Amino acid sequence: MAPKGDNVVVSSIKLEKIFSMKGGKGESSYANNSQAQAIHARSMLHLLKETLDNVQLSSPQVPFVVVDLGCSSGSNTIYIIDVIIKHMAKRYEALGCEPPEFSAFFSDLPSNDFNTLFQLLPPMANHGGSMEETLAADSHRSYFAAGVPGSFYRRLFPSRSIDLFHSAFSLHWLSQVPESVLDKRSAAYNKGRVFIHGANESTAIAYKKQFQTDLASFLRSRAKELKKGGSMFLVCLGRTSVDPTDQSGPGLLFGTHFQDAWDDLVQEGLITNEKRDSFNIPVYASSLQDFKEVVEDVGSFTINKLEIFKGGSPLVVNQPDDAAEVGRALANSCRSVAGVLVDAHIGDHLGNELFARVEQRGTGQSKELLEQLQFLHIVASLSLA
Repeated sequence: MAPKGDNVVVSSIKLEKIFSMKGGKGESSYANNSQAQAIHARSMLHLLKETLDNVQLSSPQVPFVVVDLGCSSGSNTIYIIDVIIKHMAKRYEALGCEPPEFSAFFSDLPSNDFNTLFQLLPPMANHGGSMEETLAADSHRSYFAAGVPGSFYRRLFPSRSIDLFHSAFSLHWLSQVPESVLDKRSAAYNKGRVFIHGANESTAIAYKKQFQTDLASFLRSRAKELKKGGSMFLVCLGRTSVDPTDQSGPGLLFGTHFQDAWDDLVQEGLITNEKRDSFNIPVYASSLQDFKEVVEDVGSFTINKLEIFKGGSPLVVNQPDDAAEVGRALANSCRSVAGVLVDAHIGDHLGNELFARVEQRGTGQSKELLEQLQFLHIVASLSLA
């Protein structure tokens, strides 16, 4: 049994049992710290719609089924599902057909805050009228909704049941930290670091292998679940460097001030070196080549589009000149995505201490943060081969 109290050890618990974006509606919740993701998603809508135009239309008598994988707990997923369904409805209408009924599945790990997500869902429109009338009701949703808990690195749906898979800002999260990275006897042991950024070559190879193994599992599962003529639109963190230890934006987010804050806790005697070294962020920003190799190796999908897209900063602030606001935004941004893992590793109290130091460091480097912290995304549009 793990000891109770602030210093909780969870190394024996599988990542998928505890991991989620920070739930609820508090200051550091994902719901209140995902504005950057919303901005980045909106900037890619033209690419999403290109994918939607590639989806083969089924009979209007058969429900159209869309899935958002890694939906999290904010309003972004609801916005995207609404965009997808309205676009697909217009495609049916352009052919002189009444649109089919629509079904949307919101999927994430079991620990995701589905309660907050479902509270944000607009009410279902009255189905007494036609689907056109339902779609026109802006304050209501025009689709049946359900939550599906589980890892997208395994099967989630029956064979040939899904028309479209959407996944944004999720596939860079690995199913686990590579075991060798936490093994003191391994050349890949990431001593002194909590992220791959700036690590040694063996650590980088372990992270890359884990990413490619996970992505292959993801693709094989979706290949069975997609209907013939179905498509996928995938967005994840990417990089342009051939060196996997240069993690671009995520490297700055998790490999500088976040890393330094862990070192502060060690130097202040609040945690041991071993405690820090046994924590690693399970994120990998892929290169286009890393990604393409897996798609081609799995062989089930045709690549319609695969490119690097400049997403921008993950920090959204009202007053860029207010250093304290920038520092607070950095801490909240880190905590909204990694806070659950941090608290599980060192407890809530030390988690508060850690993110207070992230905020202090961010405040002291606010100008550089806003200029340098930029995310790149891999955007992939895939169809069944």
